[in-house]
Amino acid sequence: MVSPRQTADERRTAVLAAAITEFARSGYAGTSTDTIATRAGISQPYLFRLFGTKKDLFIATYDLVGERIIRELTAAGQGLEGEDALHAMGDAYLELMQDPDLLQVQMHGFAAATGDADIARSCRHTFEVLWHMVDERTDLPDDVIRQFFSTGMMISVMSAIDLLSIPDHWAQSFCPQPEKSEAMVAVARALEERRHSEAGIGTEASA
Repeated sequence: MVSPRQTADERRTAVLAAAITEFARSGYAGTSTDTIATRAGISQPYLFRLFGTKKDLFIATYDLVGERIIRELTAAGQGLEGEDALHAMGDAYLELMQDPDLLQVQMHGFAAATGDADIARSCRHTFEVLWHMVDERTDLPDDVIRQFFSTGMMISVMSAIDLLSIPDHWAQSFCPQPEKSEAMVAVARALEERRHSEAGIGTEASA
C-alpha cells in the first residue's frame, strides 16, 4: 500500500513494482491498469496521471527490467576483459533469469513488440545498450558477441518453457552450455513455483 505522504517519484516507483508483478503474470494485453493501481494502493486515475497511458506504463516497466539487466551485466564484467568478461556476464544473466517476474516481463515485451512499434523501439534500445557495453568491455569479434546474445535468448526461452524437464535427447540437446543446465532448471522451477502459488491464491479467492 502506498502512503499518501509519498512523493510522486516514490509513487511511480511503487506503481512500477506493482506493474512488474502484474505484467509478468498476464502480459501487456491481459493486464488491466485497475489491477496494477489496486496492487500499488492508488486510484486508477492517479496511475494515468503518473504514466499517461497503459502502453507508457508497460514501456516504463520493460525499460526498468532492461535497466536492471544492463546494470547487473555491467557490474559482473567490471575489471574483466575478453572471454573472462563474457563468461561473467553470462553467469550474471543466468542469475537474473531466476527472478520469474524479470524473465516473464522480458518475454511479454518481445511478444507485444510484434504489434507495436513503440514497444519494439524500447526492446531494441535495451539490445543496443547491451551490445555496445559487451563490445566495449570484451573487444571480441561480432560473431562471438552475436553468439553470446543468441545463447542468452535460447536460455530465456528454454527456461520459460521448462525444456530441460524433458529427458529426451532432442530436448537436452538444445542446452547451449551443459554446465549451465542446473541454473536453467532453477529458473524453470522458480516459474513453476510461481504458477502454483498464483493458482492457490486464485482457488482461495473463489472459495
